[in-house]
Amino acid sequence: MVRELFGITPDPWQDAVLDAFPTNQRLAMTACKGPGKTALLAWLVWNFLLTRVDPKIICTSITGDNLDDGLWTELAKWQSKSALLMDQFTWTKSKVFLKVKQEQWYASARSWPRQGNQQEQANTLAGFHADHALAILDEAGGIPVAVLAAAEAVLAGGGDQHIVMAGNPTQHDGALGHAVLQDRHNWHVTEITGDPDDPMRSSRVDPEWARKQITTWGRDNPWVLVNVFGRFPPTGLNTLISPDEVRDAQKRHYIESQYSTFPKIMGVDVARFGDDESVIFKRQGKVSFPPLRMRNLDSLQGAAHTGKIGTEWATDSIQIDATGGFGAGWFDQLKGMGWTTAIPVQFAGQAHQPDRFYNKRAEMIWDMVAWIKDGGALPPVPEMVVGLSTMTYSLKGGRIIVEEKDQIKIRIGRSPDLEDALACTFAFPIAPKDAYYPVGTGITSPIQLALQQQLIGAHNLHAHEYDPVERYFQER
Repeated sequence: MVRELFGITPDPWQDAVLDAFPTNQRLAMTACKGPGKTALLAWLVWNFLLTRVDPKIICTSITGDNLDDGLWTELAKWQSKSALLMDQFTWTKSKVFLKVKQEQWYASARSWPRQGNQQEQANTLAGFHADHALAILDEAGGIPVAVLAAAEAVLAGGGDQHIVMAGNPTQHDGALGHAVLQDRHNWHVTEITGDPDDPMRSSRVDPEWARKQITTWGRDNPWVLVNVFGRFPPTGLNTLISPDEVRDAQKRHYIESQYSTFPKIMGVDVARFGDDESVIFKRQGKVSFPPLRMRNLDSLQGAAHTGKIGTEWATDSIQIDATGGFGAGWFDQLKGMGWTTAIPVQFAGQAHQPDRFYNKRAEMIWDMVAWIKDGGALPPVPEMVVGLSTMTYSLKGGRIIVEEKDQIKIRIGRSPDLEDALACTFAFPIAPKDAYYPVGTGITSPIQLALQQQLIGAHNLHAHEYDPVERYFQER
């Protein structure tokens, strides 16, 4: 049908799914980035409308907007390529139907309430039964299992009924994860890959782009597994760091000579509400220091505190959250006080790597977590264990996005001000100011010192558990 009606040749993976559809009631597809899965779902919808009598099709997606912009628009696109479909069917914003049998022969768009309970979400597909029935779940990675359970009722008639879902394998606990990871024996599963060396790969994925991602991040990187290979990461693509990794970071200690040549960076997160905190976090190399936590400060008071700490610590940079009027007020006051090293951070702004991160906040938090895992030392702040280990991320438009502060606050009972303040220290790369070294050391710059330290023993740069006796002799 695809070849004759639309005049195109499907990819090998698309051929395989089209061949499997008539004899499999449950089809699930885990998709890499941009492989053409929405086009395939549209072909299946049109095929079902053309080849069954009085078919009923229900289509849903992760959001109503996503359904409108994705699958529903794709249906209109392919209809416009076929004189037969244009002649026999009418496309509207919520329904596609046979012109002579509008109420009996159709595909319908449905959305489910994101904030609703399981029963309310399941009601999205309630009462949907027919001898020839098809349920389509697009972007199923984030669709709740309750919606899938309701879709299963479509199969209750025992006749020509089908469920087809597709999406990025980002969440283990969504509908797609449930089908592929927990209930796989009941599903015909297709991994849509962009692997440049796989003959079944999607032709829509640039092989050079795919090779670059594999080379840069590694084949086992969660982002590569999802976006290039269309596979679920081993631990899911929603947890940034484990509680044990945070606790280990809070036990690390370094002696001053191991971080003294690195720039001194202050990260500032400004409170937006009365019950939130304004936080100042200091970081130098692999070490972050106990934060200063404040409440109910106006911009002048906040800037004064920040400037005082910056002066006492001889900071090289103050990277301050300037999102909205609250943080912008603090930043303006600092600039007015003569702090030329103050840099505004726009959390919703563009990342340095815009093809990988959805916004600046996602990039900063990602870099912060990588720093922790690479030996970063955290202060013993108990709240940060929960704050960091429960923070999740997902993909939006193929790019990494970290869940919003308001969502985190609802879940853990506080705003992640501590975590965001530390993340601000990763907003921009900073070079340290010239340092003074005693005559006779032969050291004239931080770079020379770093090189010398590497030559006399790289192991001295590594984190270790605290030993007061060893530290005493090292610092003498």
